[in-house]
Amino acid sequence: MSLLLAIIYLAFISLGLPDALLGSAWPGMHEQMNVPVSYAGIVTMIISAGTIISSLFSDRLTRKLGTGKVTAFSVALTAVSLFGFSLSRSFVMLCVIALPYGLGAGAVDASLNNYVALHYKARHMSWLHSFWGVGATVGPYIMGACLTGGLNWDKGYLIIAIIQMVLTAALFFSLPLWKKPETAGEGETEQGHMGMAQLLKMPGVKEVLTAFFCYCAVEQTAGLWGASYMVMDRGMSAEVAAKWAALFYLGITVGRFICGFITMKLDDKTMIRLGQGIIVGGIILLLLPFGNLVMCVGLVMIGLGCAPIYPSIIHSTPSNFGTGVSQAMIGMQMACAYVGTTLMPPLFGALADLVGIGLYPLYLLIITVVMILMLEKLNRVIKHKQEAVLQSR
Repeated sequence: MSLLLAIIYLAFISLGLPDALLGSAWPGMHEQMNVPVSYAGIVTMIISAGTIISSLFSDRLTRKLGTGKVTAFSVALTAVSLFGFSLSRSFVMLCVIALPYGLGAGAVDASLNNYVALHYKARHMSWLHSFWGVGATVGPYIMGACLTGGLNWDKGYLIIAIIQMVLTAALFFSLPLWKKPETAGEGETEQGHMGMAQLLKMPGVKEVLTAFFCYCAVEQTAGLWGASYMVMDRGMSAEVAAKWAALFYLGITVGRFICGFITMKLDDKTMIRLGQGIIVGGIILLLLPFGNLVMCVGLVMIGLGCAPIYPSIIHSTPSNFGTGVSQAMIGMQMACAYVGTTLMPPLFGALADLVGIGLYPLYLLIITVVMILMLEKLNRVIKHKQEAVLQSR
């Protein structure tokens, strides 16, 4: 099982590798393709559309092919798409290739998350998402090395595509390892396939989907607009603000690694509450007039607070809703996550134009409060369900 776990970690590194590439490469790409800078948003929305679609269909794919094959084929699809990115010389071609890239990324994300939630302890879920952060950090570093080394952006995409192809080969060779551990079936209740309409009628589903939407809205909005808030509202230099904004993402990655150890002592519900408390504390530091250093510490705290929430919600899904529907539930949660990351940061941008970027902390606070209310309501629903089961025995 240790070899399979290593393969799963590699797969999540591969999932993170291309995620931040477009931002690093776009300054050169848009000039060569002769399109406005804003067109990057079109590409990311197409990728998001692909991830939402494949997340929603991940349950059917996994039931038919199994997690191992879904993972291998999905990484292969992203590898081919990245190779297509490296060959793209027109914006239209880039948009066409963006869809299969999104389809591959969404399927592997949902399928792997469910497999780990079912078969491994909470610490592995935290470390899994920490390895995604490793990939998301290494990808832009490779692109930056290509650009500063005199190579074009297409060579950066080509190198990442080659790495993905090597990982694809490793995943196909690992297919015999993807067997259900003997202990995984203990206490499981097979509930059969359920459609989205049926799932939405289950107690607690609307709450967890709303909470997932809000969490990803907080994470993406905080990361995307943090540096702009520091510069435009607090008067910091762009260089200093960029370094602190980078620490926000480092806080998430390192925080998830540390949380892997903390989960040995605390359960998923407690980890989520701990993360929410740290986020609220960080937002309060943004609001307090105690200088820029306190504000920057607040932003890093928000990153640290984000660390345990996503993995803990995912890991608790089988116990909250049943193992028989966990793949479909996680697929829906992934879809809501991508909707949140796609819609809410641009919404803040529009509000910032109308009201001012000083709205940033309040915007984060409102969404965080909604997330907390939804997850606490979910906890009550799950508690009542468990009490009903005990009384029926």
